[in-house]
Amino acid sequence: MCRNITALRGLEPPATQDEITAAALQYVRKVGGLSSISANNKAAVDVAVAEIAAITARLLDDLPARKVPPKNDPPLRRIHARQHTHAHPHTHA
Repeated sequence: MCRNITALRGLEPPATQDEITAAALQYVRKVGGLSSISANNKAAVDVAVAEIAAITARLLDDLPARKVPPKNDPPLRRIHARQHTHAHPHTHA
């Protein structure tokens, strides 16, 4: 579980629904003290993630634009960037 929740406001392009949902899940896991989600907890976690994601999307829509973009990309963008920078095979002599 990642310890930090990444800022989504001010991203270019704006945060996607997947990024908002991932941040909501990260928040729920952190607040709930869950390193993994058991079958017993799944329903409660799913409801909380959906509600927090909806509130987060509304918050991001309502806040004014940032003057300076966030310093770090959200985790999903970092994964995507790594995949694009390592798309070519490496040859070693």
